[in-house]
Amino acid sequence: MKPPLSIRARLVWAAFAVLLVFLAGAGWAVQQAFADSVRSQRFARLQTTIYLLMAGTELSAEGMLVMPVALAEPRLSLAASGLYANIANPDRNEEWQSSSTLGLDPPFVRKLAPGQWHFETINAVPAAQNDVEAKTGRAFLAASYAVKWSVNEQVAPLVFSVLEDKSEFDKELQAFQRTLWRWLGGAGLLLLFAQTVLLRWGLAPLGRVAREIRRIESGDQARVEGSYPSELAGLTHSLNGLMDQERARQTRYKDALDDLAHSLKTPLAALRASLDAPGELPAMVAQQVARMDDIVVHQLGRAGASGAARFAPQLALAPVVKRISDTLAKVYVDKPLAFALECPADLSWRIDEGDAFEMLGNVLDNAAKWARQRVSVRLWVDGKRLCIRVCDDGPGFADPRAVLARRVRLDEQVPGHGIGLAVVKDLVASHQGELTVSRADLGGAQIDIVLQAA
Repeated sequence: MKPPLSIRARLVWAAFAVLLVFLAGAGWAVQQAFADSVRSQRFARLQTTIYLLMAGTELSAEGMLVMPVALAEPRLSLAASGLYANIANPDRNEEWQSSSTLGLDPPFVRKLAPGQWHFETINAVPAAQNDVEAKTGRAFLAASYAVKWSVNEQVAPLVFSVLEDKSEFDKELQAFQRTLWRWLGGAGLLLLFAQTVLLRWGLAPLGRVAREIRRIESGDQARVEGSYPSELAGLTHSLNGLMDQERARQTRYKDALDDLAHSLKTPLAALRASLDAPGELPAMVAQQVARMDDIVVHQLGRAGASGAARFAPQLALAPVVKRISDTLAKVYVDKPLAFALECPADLSWRIDEGDAFEMLGNVLDNAAKWARQRVSVRLWVDGKRLCIRVCDDGPGFADPRAVLARRVRLDEQVPGHGIGLAVVKDLVASHQGELTVSRADLGGAQIDIVLQAA
């Protein structure tokens, strides 16, 4: 399969196509406007020539046309000058033509309604193919005007018609077209070159990102380090977040396996030692198997934590807390527990649903286990932080520092508190959050969790 065009190639070709269409349309419009302007000017000149003819036209006592020997427009007296005039008197089948028509038969307009101006472009075809008549096989710009001429009680309908060879008009238009398209072509090439340079400069950050990602894949660097425009800053930040999250996940897997192997050594050693005392073996096996089960559950919880997920959907937390409290009320049905839940119905947070249930479930389970009658839960958002506070009226922690001490394995945890808080501590750490333990106003333990926005 042929690989798709690069973004740069697509933009260059698209810019070339748009520029070509724009220049062609603009050039055609300017060319038409110039042609209309020149045509109007030439028609105005022809109209002026008709006025000059009218100024020199006279009628004899018999109603015949009388024209002066010398005309105000010199080109009308010069043979084949390109400007031709005709005056037609339809009532007498009389015509007058300027000296410039000598040897030619221009296609004059001879019939027209009185008082009417008529402008047109005439493409004449020669009547015969000899050299003289072939000259009329050209185009003309024509202006005509019909009047009722009255002099000394003589009235005659006269049609004044003036033609101009269109070749001069065509030459002027062609000269303009050559200049126009030469400049437009040069401007187009210049703009295309400028667009290519600008696109190369504008897309340079994408090339830098691609090179950095290749270096990350080859192991030469750990993350995207360059400074990029705002359009790419979010992408590079998210890439770094994903890579950090993946590295943290791999680190948790490795640490969990190391801790699992290390933590299982003590129960296995105890089982091995109990082989010398067969009478104590069943009790020792049951005790150590339960201990190893807790260790496995703990390490699996650590390894399976999703961690801060930038692309996790917003999760409504009120239903999660309600489900957990309802479940715990059934588990500890032998206690008169009262759960006080304080969580806005519209409060949501970007967190994996499994992590939320694991985190809140373990903290609430620990509080319900040790509470006498009351457990309070409060969730709120402070700026860009999610705050969780769980309190109970139980005995509390004898040594809160020991509960959250770093690098304490499961087999070294504070007795009586199981693995719940150890799992929560690792989950909170995977979300770059904070967990603190203190004495609650209710008299028991107070656990505060603060999570930063992903």
